[in-house]
Amino acid sequence: MRIKVQAHVAYQTQYHVVWIPKYRHKILVPGVKEYLEKVFYTVIEERYPDVYISEQNIQVDHVHMLIEIPPKYAISAVIGVLKGTSSRLMRKQFAYLQTRREMWSVGYFVSSVGANESVIRRYIQYQEKQDLGQATLVEEKKPRTK
Repeated sequence: MRIKVQAHVAYQTQYHVVWIPKYRHKILVPGVKEYLEKVFYTVIEERYPDVYISEQNIQVDHVHMLIEIPPKYAISAVIGVLKGTSSRLMRKQFAYLQTRREMWSVGYFVSSVGANESVIRRYIQYQEKQDLGQATLVEEKKPRTK
C-alpha cells in the first residue's frame, strides 16, 4: 500500500470490511456472487472514483472487502452506498430476491489496516478455506534437522 496525495492531505488508509445478508441467509450463490462483484466495482467507479477495492471475497452468507477510502469520505457513507445500491440492483436482476424486503443486515464490521495488511489480504483471499480449516494464515516453520 502506498501513500496517496490529494489536495491538502497525504494518506494511507485501508479498511477490512465485512457484512452479511439479513438473517445470514445464504443468498450469495454462484451467479449472484459474480454479478455482485461487478456491481461493487461499478458503484465505486461511478460514485467514488478515488475509492479503490483492493480485495474482495464474497461467500454465500457474507462479504469481505479490503478497501482504500480517502479521509474525505465517511466509511459509513461508502459502505451504505455499496449496500443500498447493490440491494436494489440485485432485486432487479434476480427474481428470487425480488420478494425480500431487506437484503443486507443493518450493521457491518470495519477494521483499519496497518502493518498487518499482508495477513488481512491473505485472510480475505483464502477465507473459505480458512473457515473450513483447510488453510493457515501464518506459514508453518519447518523443524530444524541436525
